[in-house]
Amino acid sequence: MTFFDTTLRDGEQAPGNAMNPDQKLELAQLIAGLGVDCVEAGFPASSPSDFEATRLIATHLSGTRFATFSRTHPRDVELAVEAGGTHNHQVQMVATGSQIHLTHKRGITRHAAVQEVVDTVKFAVSLGVEDIAVGIEDASRGEDALLRALTEAAVDAGATCIILADTTGCHTPAEFGTLIGKIRRWAPPPIKVSTHCHNDFGLATANTLAGLAAGADEVQVALGGIGERAGNTSLEEIAAVLAYKTDVLGLTCDIRLDAMYAAYNRLRRVIRLEEPRNKPVFGKYVFGTAAGIHQQGMLSDPSTYEYVEPARFGRERSLLIGRHSGRTVLRHLLEQLDAKVDDTELDELYRVHIAERDQGDCEDLSVVRDRLARELGERAMVTAGR
Repeated sequence: MTFFDTTLRDGEQAPGNAMNPDQKLELAQLIAGLGVDCVEAGFPASSPSDFEATRLIATHLSGTRFATFSRTHPRDVELAVEAGGTHNHQVQMVATGSQIHLTHKRGITRHAAVQEVVDTVKFAVSLGVEDIAVGIEDASRGEDALLRALTEAAVDAGATCIILADTTGCHTPAEFGTLIGKIRRWAPPPIKVSTHCHNDFGLATANTLAGLAAGADEVQVALGGIGERAGNTSLEEIAAVLAYKTDVLGLTCDIRLDAMYAAYNRLRRVIRLEEPRNKPVFGKYVFGTAAGIHQQGMLSDPSTYEYVEPARFGRERSLLIGRHSGRTVLRHLLEQLDAKVDDTELDELYRVHIAERDQGDCEDLSVVRDRLARELGERAMVTAGR
């Protein structure tokens, strides 16, 4: 299987995620460095900025393929080739895959939708493009007759990859797996079948995995899951599942797990994205806990409550002090300070620093440890003065 990253295209087209060409080049190089197989540069026909970003990425990205997005218009493809050439370049074009889009978005017939795909794919072939992907938009709501016609016509015209888009994020894993299985039969190898899932139900990762199980060769993902509405399938989630469930899924990947978090933080700074608290792999507290029951187990052996290991992802484990923390973590801090207290003193410290603490939010262990050290030091001075 291969990874196709759409952070710079589908990710950027969501509100608030704008990037300039230089930023796109920087992020493309960071994302390529993670080990993805293809980086989508953008939609060259949409703006001078995307045209320039494509030109920069085509010029400077080495060792990783890049892709561009086009409508099924020859002029879009022409601009994509002008910006990126044909070497190492996948030209991706979008086909209309559902009756609701044909009627209410495009205002064209099914025959016209199929014919424009044929004409545009053949035009791309005439320009010397060797890697041509046809992405079927809203495929999850498309009827079999239309999907099959689009798939077979695209392949006959010269397409090398068919992308199935759950554009509105409406599918369940069983539904999406069935869809991928149909397309796999209509487009057998060596034609590549790729997934493109959105997260409106929170099922993008599950749907993508179902697509792989049903025969997809490629996943389209975005760093941090950014993208339209609820976002796209998250690169880090799929990479994490494959890293831990290789035996279950029979799949592996070469994504650099330890480098993803730094790349994500750079993306966040560029698009001014707030740090999430509980997002898988990247959340601020996803490797932290303030619950006493959890802390008691983790101080003995982190695996008691930690299946996904922070160090594999360039992260650190954190135990935080809050009102739900227990005496075990307090004893742990006192041991670090080499402080001896009796049960009465322990209960008082627990009441003040944990059970009835003034601080509303959690605090890092080191902050509470320093405060304890000052308090115990002051108590010792008072006792000595007597």
